[in-house]
Amino acid sequence: MTAAQTPRSTSLMSAEMLQPAVVQSLTMLNPLTMMRNPVMFVTEVGAAVTTLVTIQSIVTGQGDVKYFAFVTATLWLTVIFANFAEALAEARGKAQAATLRKARKDITAHRCDPRTGKVTGECFASQLVKGDVFRVEAGQTIPADGEVIEGVASVDESAITGESAPVIRESGGDRSAVTGGTRVLSDHLIVRVTIDPGQSFLDRMIAMVEGAARQKTPNEIALTIVLAGFTIAFLLVCVTLYPIGTYFNVRIDVPTLVALLVCLIPTTIGGLLSAIGIAGMARLGQKNVLAMSGRAVEAAGDVDVLLLDKTGTITLGNRQASAFIAAAGFSEQALADAAQLASLADETPEGRSIVVLAKNRFNLRGRDVEKLHGHFVPFSAQTRMSGVDVDGRCIRKGSADAIERWVAQRGGSFPDPVKQAVRDVARSGGTPLVVAADAAVLGVIHLKDIVKGGIKERFAELRRMGIRTVMITGDNRTTATAIAAEAGVDDFLAEATPEAKLELIRKYQAEGHLVAMTGDGTNDAPALAQADVAVAMNTGTQAAKEAANMVDLDSNPTKLIGVVEVGKQMLMTRGSLTTFSIANDVAKYFAIIPAMFMVALPHLAPLNVMGLSSPKSAILSAVVFNAIVIPCLIPIALKGVRYRAIGADALLRHNLLIYGLGGVLVPFLGIKLIDLCIAGLC
Repeated sequence: MTAAQTPRSTSLMSAEMLQPAVVQSLTMLNPLTMMRNPVMFVTEVGAAVTTLVTIQSIVTGQGDVKYFAFVTATLWLTVIFANFAEALAEARGKAQAATLRKARKDITAHRCDPRTGKVTGECFASQLVKGDVFRVEAGQTIPADGEVIEGVASVDESAITGESAPVIRESGGDRSAVTGGTRVLSDHLIVRVTIDPGQSFLDRMIAMVEGAARQKTPNEIALTIVLAGFTIAFLLVCVTLYPIGTYFNVRIDVPTLVALLVCLIPTTIGGLLSAIGIAGMARLGQKNVLAMSGRAVEAAGDVDVLLLDKTGTITLGNRQASAFIAAAGFSEQALADAAQLASLADETPEGRSIVVLAKNRFNLRGRDVEKLHGHFVPFSAQTRMSGVDVDGRCIRKGSADAIERWVAQRGGSFPDPVKQAVRDVARSGGTPLVVAADAAVLGVIHLKDIVKGGIKERFAELRRMGIRTVMITGDNRTTATAIAAEAGVDDFLAEATPEAKLELIRKYQAEGHLVAMTGDGTNDAPALAQADVAVAMNTGTQAAKEAANMVDLDSNPTKLIGVVEVGKQMLMTRGSLTTFSIANDVAKYFAIIPAMFMVALPHLAPLNVMGLSSPKSAILSAVVFNAIVIPCLIPIALKGVRYRAIGADALLRHNLLIYGLGGVLVPFLGIKLIDLCIAGLC
């Protein structure tokens, strides 16, 4: 089982999760820890006060000891249950981090000379520093994060991403970043270390999923302030009740006042607030997205513009052969046969795609490169073509102008229909490769950007969520138009420079939009740094990953839909449980206040709509319900309210109906049932 898969299979209520969470919930009773949560800190202080009153009652023999003890125990349980919610959320992250640590090994690194590529010595991976160069061969584990400076190899990243399919890493371009803990499957790589010890991608990932660096988001801080305001207001109300009770000859003891305060302040959301934030980051971790901060997750919930880099994001990243266009006098199969021969030794994605297309289209297979005894001509930037000399034939494939010159040197000509085919392919957004054998032009191979499967439907889903999609590409406008139409984006920016991307993001932000961007290249780094939510592909460069505030370990740009859903889900969960918590006060008010005063003020009796047995029973029922509702809501806080792709107004009405009305009705039923149980026991 891979590191990325383990969190998905971890049960919310497994022993591995519950045991450390219970211990942690007791450890968190430290007042210095509790002060981070004003609502629960007041509850703990209240529990401490009632504890002292209970002890005094036992010593002096005055007061209702059983009643005081029951209230005290219930208040401590309320605090512990709130701590348990936060501890359980953190335990999920720590369970994921423990599995990730297994991927971090202090393996042997082979330092090498970057000029010659020869190994110069060995050391432990932990001894590598930024700037060191090492060589890693097939079968060896990459010891540290870095940039490939020489070589191309297949790399198994399943220990980090959970994906079994190997990926290609090569020097130059946007696929040069490698991660420590992954394994080279073929060939070799020479890598320059890009991080300092203890700052590897895996180290940062472990720290993030543990929540060690988690800070409260602005929305969470604002809500904490609101809850603190509610707490102060109800504290003043409860303090004034004592002289009011004295005036009406109603004796109100300290435990009753404390119980009343704890029931009326928003303890439910106060106890679950931290758990909701931690769980939001944990849910992203389960989607194989590393969030660098809770702020990024929260911002994702409000995103309304999404910028996507085309290459490697919307498209597969490498152009692939899609069609053979034969010249007059030659069959499509003859063109495919020659193109495949010229591509057998071509290890580029384009070359491999030509071999596969010929095999699938005309069943051209079973060719052994060694048995052909041909001389393969590699591609070079000077000739702009490659090919093979075999069986007395010279076959070449390359750009139109390069092949035209090559054919002319052999006394051949470049047919006008082929020139037209080249122009047609270019106009459609593709890349034309011309194939020739000796002095004859056989035809054109149509290379095109392959749009990732299902991405058009996903963009339609984003549109329904109110998010505008914008494709960013360095291609010319003709190519960009074709790709944008096929992918189904709302708009595009062609011939984009890093400056143009940055300017576009600032333009949207100046108009009041919240902008998200995905990218994988070094040229995307400035725009990623400017965006409100920046998701870098794990296959991308180190610069892109450092500029972003999220990293998608699966390098799937459509994952941003899931990121947005988690962000919206976190905001919805927080809002829904806040609504439920505040609505609870209505029921608790009708449970406690009438019961406390109806003996002295009989005209308040009609307000005792629940028909509670006695003032003490009302207090006990309310405080017990207040305690047990927190653990009952933990699964919702951790899993989140189910996301629905509907408008904000409809969503608000839905949540008010479910959690607002439910927050009133559920306590009425719960408090009444608890009252019946208490009355039956007494």
